[in-house]
Amino acid sequence: MNKDAALVVFSGGQDSTTCLFWAKKHFKKVYALSFLYGQKHVKEVELAREIARKAEVDFHVMDVSFIGHLGKNSLTDTSIHMDEEKPEGTFPNTFVPGRNLFFLSIAAVYARERGINHIVTGVSQTDFSGYPDCRDAFIKSLNVTLNLAMEEQFVIHTPLMWIDKAQTWALADKLGVLDLVRNETLTCYNGIPGGGCGHCPACKLRREGLEKYLAIKNK
Repeated sequence: MNKDAALVVFSGGQDSTTCLFWAKKHFKKVYALSFLYGQKHVKEVELAREIARKAEVDFHVMDVSFIGHLGKNSLTDTSIHMDEEKPEGTFPNTFVPGRNLFFLSIAAVYARERGINHIVTGVSQTDFSGYPDCRDAFIKSLNVTLNLAMEEQFVIHTPLMWIDKAQTWALADKLGVLDLVRNETLTCYNGIPGGGCGHCPACKLRREGLEKYLAIKNK
């Protein structure tokens, strides 16, 4: 197994950027893979490219826009009004069916062709908004499936799986990239960088986590 290289599934958002720098700390060579899946906030890919350049990691974008046409969701369909709160008993309509399944499966093939065994993703069960493909059980299951499918020994790393957004900000600070994550990433579902629109679910989670972390840090 190649223990020197890792591939980061990289959106240019808070979580994946934190994971990118986590990977740089733990691996000698880091690659970043972004996806065009029909998302309305496609500007994230432009920001991802710039962040990868600053981080001095290899960057590649893959067009998988078919994902956005497979299921109905408010991140790829402009006619659907975005849920600003999680509906009772189900996940919000910002859930893109199959997204992480496809991303990680494609990432594994990409990694295999380059002799990479380690794949890093920023999913979190703590702050998963009800998305089933952010759960630890899914990641572990897919990891086994990918190994069986390609007769490989992939290891999917999830540095944020059991930490909340405040702890994610703390990790970014520990890695020395708090300001970069705060000012240059795009987490907003409406495609506004930095502080974002302020009212979509991603912005609320991001802001509340930052406020909580700064309150703890400045005590």
